[in-house]
Amino acid sequence: MNIEVTEEAAKWYQDELDIEKDAALRFLVRYGGSGGLQPGFSLAIQLEEPAEPHTSTEVNGITFFVEESDAWYFDDKSLKVDYNSTWEEPEFHYV
Repeated sequence: MNIEVTEEAAKWYQDELDIEKDAALRFLVRYGGSGGLQPGFSLAIQLEEPAEPHTSTEVNGITFFVEESDAWYFDDKSLKVDYNSTWEEPEFHYV
């Protein structure tokens, strides 16, 4: 599994969450929500340092990552985080 975060999506997180460079943003699995890859679950975000990262990428000085404990959710797919200009927010693609 890989993570790809576009520059536009990274900038949105940086602006909306007032994230400084050298910060870490975790994509984590939560129960509930809609539009998720696994029925009954969806992705959430949380600012925290990696403990046991499964995969990560750095964009604009921010580390985006998924912990080992959440890797099951992706079912061997990669995560692409893009910016949706119509909704003016990030959107997730599983490839």
